[in-house]
Amino acid sequence: MTSTADLLNRLRYFVQVEAETQYAALDQQWSRTLAERVAKGWAIEGLRVEKFDKGLIRLRCDTNESRFREGDLLVLHHGNPKDPNALHVELQYDGETELEASLIKGNQFFLAADPEGWIFDQDWFDSSPFYLDALNTVADSLRGRSTILPLLQGSLTPKIDFARYERAAQEMAAAGLNDSQVDAVALAYASDLLYLIQGPPGTGKTWMLAHLAKLLVADGQRVLVTALTHRAIHNALNKIPYVDDSIPICKIGEGRHIGDLHVPNFETFDQSRFGDLNGGYVVGATPFALQTQRLANVEFDVVLFDEASQVTLPLAIMGMLAGNKYIFIGDENQLPPVTILTEQKVAQTSIFAYLAGRGNETMLNITYRLNDVLADWPSRTFYREELKPSQEAAGRRLHLTNQESRWDFILDPSSPSIFLDLCHRNTTVRSRREADTVVELVLALLEHEVSPEEIGVVVPYRAQGRLIRSLLRRTTNNEAIWNKVVVDTVERMQGQEREVVLVSFATSSPAFASQMADFLFQPQRLNVAVTRPRTKLILVGSHHMLDGDQYDPNHAETFDLLRDLVDSCLTITLPDGNLS
Repeated sequence: MTSTADLLNRLRYFVQVEAETQYAALDQQWSRTLAERVAKGWAIEGLRVEKFDKGLIRLRCDTNESRFREGDLLVLHHGNPKDPNALHVELQYDGETELEASLIKGNQFFLAADPEGWIFDQDWFDSSPFYLDALNTVADSLRGRSTILPLLQGSLTPKIDFARYERAAQEMAAAGLNDSQVDAVALAYASDLLYLIQGPPGTGKTWMLAHLAKLLVADGQRVLVTALTHRAIHNALNKIPYVDDSIPICKIGEGRHIGDLHVPNFETFDQSRFGDLNGGYVVGATPFALQTQRLANVEFDVVLFDEASQVTLPLAIMGMLAGNKYIFIGDENQLPPVTILTEQKVAQTSIFAYLAGRGNETMLNITYRLNDVLADWPSRTFYREELKPSQEAAGRRLHLTNQESRWDFILDPSSPSIFLDLCHRNTTVRSRREADTVVELVLALLEHEVSPEEIGVVVPYRAQGRLIRSLLRRTTNNEAIWNKVVVDTVERMQGQEREVVLVSFATSSPAFASQMADFLFQPQRLNVAVTRPRTKLILVGSHHMLDGDQYDPNHAETFDLLRDLVDSCLTITLPDGNLS
């Protein structure tokens, strides 16, 4: 067991080196020519300011081949990203020629004074002071020394109040939760300090979170719901009123982050008036909000972390400082924390993976999303064959109308998982052949009256996503359709589900596939990608990508996993991408 000093020093080192590495990488990127940055997808040139209203900047460009995605921090400038007059923004909408960004910092006068010739470059927010402050606080505070650090080190063991467990178990069983959900909620509720709940895809972890919040609030406890992303927090908060709409609940944060939020949002805790309540309540906020005037010095009884597999130890500590009991809900087999550092430079993991395996955890084992065929591969690959579909989900199949389509042999409901091999070669981050095929399949699904909201397309690269969206817009004039078919990266699709999901790998160059194996075929990414559909999964790619380990034998295990996934599907080969 490492000492407290060793643990904190390791975390401080990680935070500092991560920040230094990120800034150095960005500085090096900015030093490249504009043409080079644009070619690599690191910048957008020729932007025109169309409108500025209430902090939202609307822009237009001729072409957008960037790697940016909604939520990215960008710098808007006229040639020098380090210009003191540059504007720092958050990308809100990433279209082919239209973009929207919310202003974070900068003089809006420059937008009107010179609306032409703007450039978008990647920006970066240095969060290391927040992390370091949290690490210093946990080292010096009574809560940190007596509870948080001993829990992290494993020298303090959580205890279960079995009387509370029995009461909660009876109530959850009466509410209709399955056995694993009942056990997870009751144990988390009855634990005095800490509990982990592993929620594989489609197991109802957000529904379970809502029931857990109800139990805690009924006891008069103040509950903080937090996560890495605003989207995850919103998803959790939005579910709670469906369990009990009398629970006082709100989000604390900036107004620009409330897009999909269905409960009240306040800029500060004081505005909410929750501090005047005598009983329990639920507040949602990011860990960073706890270190600002929005939530300064607000105490909670329970801190409930959602999507905890994406939360680093420093970020978790930041949130833990606000409460006395900690419940982590996540899945170490889904997306890990995003870090620029390699494992060789620093050993870093999520709080969920760090705490897992100590005995105080429960795995939800019934998926309500995946049918029997779709559940098989992730169950045996990631969940020790313990993940099973619910009785209702097991036999669920895609429903097609009587209308015929030339793609019906692919859409056949009797084959829930398909690998469509287009046999193309030498593509890297974008494949026109795959994009054309995906769009045709989407159109065929629409002809069969599959709702556009129930079709999802997962891509590894934003360039492929942008190409597919562009082709979709060209082939249908119905904006309501192409706006509702979700085409996005794995990172943005985590937590979502659709009736049908198509995965476009884009890459068919084995040499490039080998170079990108750690990213492209990372086990957690594959798991997330193939566990979004309820009834139909269509992998679109080329068998040539499977040969990447010939270029780097160190990736043999990764490619074996990919081959196993492909082998679990019905393979349909279209030489040269043609139907004939």
